[in-house]
Amino acid sequence: MPVNFRTLDLNLLRVFDVVMAEGSITRAAQRLSMTQPAVSNALKRLRDSLGEDLLTRAPRGVQPTAFGEALWPQVRSSLGQLREALEPGEFDPTVDTRVFRLTMADAAAGLMLPALMARFEALGAHSHVEVRPLLDRDPRPLLGQGDIDFAIGHFPEAVAALVAQGRAVPLRHRRLAEGRYVCAMRRDHPLASEPLTLDAFCAASHVLVSFSGRPHGFVDHALASLKRTRHIALTVNQFFTAAHVVAACNHLTVLPARFLPLTGLQDRLVERELPVAPGTVYLDALWHVRHDRSAAHQWLLARFDEIAQAAAPA
Repeated sequence: MPVNFRTLDLNLLRVFDVVMAEGSITRAAQRLSMTQPAVSNALKRLRDSLGEDLLTRAPRGVQPTAFGEALWPQVRSSLGQLREALEPGEFDPTVDTRVFRLTMADAAAGLMLPALMARFEALGAHSHVEVRPLLDRDPRPLLGQGDIDFAIGHFPEAVAALVAQGRAVPLRHRRLAEGRYVCAMRRDHPLASEPLTLDAFCAASHVLVSFSGRPHGFVDHALASLKRTRHIALTVNQFFTAAHVVAACNHLTVLPARFLPLTGLQDRLVERELPVAPGTVYLDALWHVRHDRSAAHQWLLARFDEIAQAAAPA
């Protein structure tokens, strides 16, 4: 049955969007300031209008059907564009209760969030921040679907693709800072007393930080170009975890140099220059073009700039 868009209640799409984001009718009702029966009724009306089931019951809430899964990115993108077109041209964080949704690795979070929240506190801001796990080096799908407002971190392949596509791509990026990788190990590691050679590096056991869980990273690509490999003993998804592991045993790990002081392990770890060049580590901000006219998002982007500049080495 074809959908008559002229008679479709667009408020039902907003309810659907929030239920999908929360994965729960109860939490969606709280966020929308509605009762649970009202949310359920709105979903039923939307299902009747579209002639398709959008959601099914799950052990811990609801989950989308194949149709609902396919529809949601379009709904979320359209609602986001409408919201940005209609919102005021100024943003006051002391009044606006907006939620900023970010994704970043713990290295970027350790650098940015303490200073960011200090600014929020100093302003008495009513807006607040949600940080969601970074599960991949390519945050473009999350940004495109509207799941997050900004991705902050080192995304070399994604940024290269954006540069190649030019202004036609629906995403933007801004370089906030740059740094380098170092090899970290415990102070009494057998390799800590001398410069780190390529042979010693490859012969050692390593802790790899991989957000996706794949046991292959930038260092491994650089080693492959030299026809060398290394032994990965452990793969984790946080730099902080990797630092604590190598502080306790004879493994090596590769970290952003700027992150090492943030681990709280400076008295137990030493850093050594890498005998292989994995490239510069960049801190970039990525966002969707739908936020280009948003005063709130431009305000937050300016705070990222301030924090990165203040943290830059002299």
